[in-house]
Amino acid sequence: MRLLSFQEHGQSGVGWVANAQATEFVDLALTGANLPRDMLTLLSTPGALAAAHAAAQKAPASAIKPLASVSFLPVVPNPSKIVCMGLNYADHAAEGGNARPEYPSFFLRGPSSMVGHLAPLVRPKASTKLDYEAELAVIIGKRARHLTAANALEHIAGYSCFNDGSLRDYQRKSAQWTIGKNFDDSGPFGPWLVTPDELPPGGAGLRIQSRLNGKVMQDANTKDFLWDVVESLRIITECMTLEPGDVIITGTPAGVGYARNPPVWMAPGDVCEIEIEGIGILSNPIIDEQ
Repeated sequence: MRLLSFQEHGQSGVGWVANAQATEFVDLALTGANLPRDMLTLLSTPGALAAAHAAAQKAPASAIKPLASVSFLPVVPNPSKIVCMGLNYADHAAEGGNARPEYPSFFLRGPSSMVGHLAPLVRPKASTKLDYEAELAVIIGKRARHLTAANALEHIAGYSCFNDGSLRDYQRKSAQWTIGKNFDDSGPFGPWLVTPDELPPGGAGLRIQSRLNGKVMQDANTKDFLWDVVESLRIITECMTLEPGDVIITGTPAGVGYARNPPVWMAPGDVCEIEIEGIGILSNPIIDEQ
């Protein structure tokens, strides 16, 4: 099952998409099933995902709309937490001059840093050193603390694509990366949530790419995680409780712009795509902050 968050005429909603090639979606609010109109509530309501799937299968023609008629929102527009992992691929750690880490790096993103599929990724006035990072996003479906290898996957609602847009000079202004990872409208998230039944357990073995103006910049596989999804959730929930709708961003492979010679930065007029096998393509044009 694929679910998207969208906006139409100033109103937000949740839609169901048949497959990654679909040009239409089912507006779940028009199915007559009395389902929540936002992704966070849908994920937080017991039984709502199953009800959404059932409603979509029986949707009347009046509930079907063209994808081109709405604006994509971030998959979960208002999560309580966006927990990001750094240096989760050995090759990316190496290209930044880092040894293989003994423990993941973590930082948080705020909701205002995110944009949806096809929305502009904004290069801020403060810097031109805007970099791309292709990442697998994990969306939590059930409240979780002290997860184990045996039960971690039961708490996942789905997976998506994320572009961890980074202002590299600001990222390095302090010992913490947070300031360089939280500029407004710098983190595309989408296009939709894909439920775990559509993918290998833990999103393992999926090809992941970034492309800038059609040129492949990163090309890797989630099998190369240093800490796979299960282990990542176990580590995170040693510390904090994860709530439905929380998002875990799992790190990026080698090939980022700052490590190239000369460096490659995203600039206005560019289009950056993140593609993950079995999920789809997240695409965003780059613009300057107004």
